[in-house]
Amino acid sequence: MIPSEEFVEQLARRGFGVFSGVPCSYLTPLINTVITSASIDYVGATNEGDAVAVVAGAELAGRRGVVLFQNSGLGNAVNPFTSLTETFRIPMLVLCTWRGQPGGAPDEPQHDRMGRITLDLFERMGIPAEVLPATSSEVEAALDRAGAALDRGSPAALVIPKGILSGDAVPSAHRRRDLPAALEIAGDLGAPLDPDAALQVIHEETEESALLATTGFTGRALYARGDRANHFYMVGSMGCIASLGLGITRAAGEVPTVVLDGDGSLLMRLGALATIGFEAPGSLTHILLDNEVHDSTGAQATVSPSVDFATIALACGYRSARRINSLDALRVALQEGGAGPRFLHVRTVPRPDRKLPRPTITPPEVAERLRGWLRGR
Repeated sequence: MIPSEEFVEQLARRGFGVFSGVPCSYLTPLINTVITSASIDYVGATNEGDAVAVVAGAELAGRRGVVLFQNSGLGNAVNPFTSLTETFRIPMLVLCTWRGQPGGAPDEPQHDRMGRITLDLFERMGIPAEVLPATSSEVEAALDRAGAALDRGSPAALVIPKGILSGDAVPSAHRRRDLPAALEIAGDLGAPLDPDAALQVIHEETEESALLATTGFTGRALYARGDRANHFYMVGSMGCIASLGLGITRAAGEVPTVVLDGDGSLLMRLGALATIGFEAPGSLTHILLDNEVHDSTGAQATVSPSVDFATIALACGYRSARRINSLDALRVALQEGGAGPRFLHVRTVPRPDRKLPRPTITPPEVAERLRGWLRGR
C-alpha cells in the first residue's frame, strides 16, 4: 500500500499545488490528506467537469494541478477533456479510481460498464493512463512518465484500484464557510440591451483584467471588439467558463478576473455558482449575458426567463449581485469594483448580426498568450 501522506508529498515536490475533485471511497485516505495539507490548495467541485476546468484555470495562471474523482464520474469530464484541455493544450494530472475493475473487488452494478472501459476511454481521449503501482518504490517512475506527458501539454492519468492508498487523515473543520450577511440585490432588469453595446462597455472597462468569454457567439463578438492578450475565447466546454475563472483566481491571487457567461452555459453547470460562492475569490466578477436563447445554434429558447440568477448567486455565497438595466449601470458596476465574487446579470436581445469573425489566433496560442499576460502581472 502507498501512504497517502507520502504520495501527496511527492506531488507537492513536483509542483502540484492546486487540487480539485469529487470524493470517492477509494480516494478517502488521499482526499482527506489533500484537504488537510498546508501546502495544497483544494477546491471541492460539484462535478468532475468543473474540477477539470478549475485545474485548467490554475495551470493557465502558473500552478500545475491535479483532478481526482471516481471513474463512474469520468463521463462528466469527457467534454472538458476533449474540448478544453485537448484544444488549448492544458496539462494536468488525473487521479481516477477504478470502480468495477474487471477481476477486481466486487462492486455495485452501476460501476460495471465504466469499470470495463475506463482505460480504453482514456486511450480514446488521447490521455496517457496507467494503473497506479501498489508500492511506493514504483510511484516515482509512474509520476515521471506522467510528468513527461504533461510537459508535452497533455493531461496524464493514474488509475487507482481499491486498497492501494492508506492513511488516517480526517478533514478539519476549516472547510466550513457560512453565507455572508444578507445583501439586497441592486438594480432591476429593464429592457434588454444590445449585446454588442454591452460587450463594448465590458471591453473598455477590462483592459487590466483577465477577460474570459464563454463558447459560442460571445467569444467571437468579443474578438470582433478588439483582440487583446488578456482575453480567453472558450471553444466547446460549455458551462466551464466560470470554473476556469475560479481556477485562475486560485493561482493568480489578486489579478482581476472577469467571466463572460451565457444563460445556456450557466444553466448547464449551475452548480459552479455554489463552488465559487464557497471559495469566495475576491478578484472574480461573473457577468451573465442573458439573451434567453442558445444563440449560436439557431436561437432555440432557454429556460432563463423563469430563473432569478441574481438571487441564486447570493444564495450560493456571492458577495454581491446586481441586475443591470442600462449601459451606464453596467459601466458604473465595472468601475466601482468591490469584494468578490460579484455577479452582474445583464439581459440582452438575441444577436441581430450573426456574421461574426472567428479568431485567427489558435486556441493553444490564446492559452499561451494568457499565461504570459498573467505571469507579467
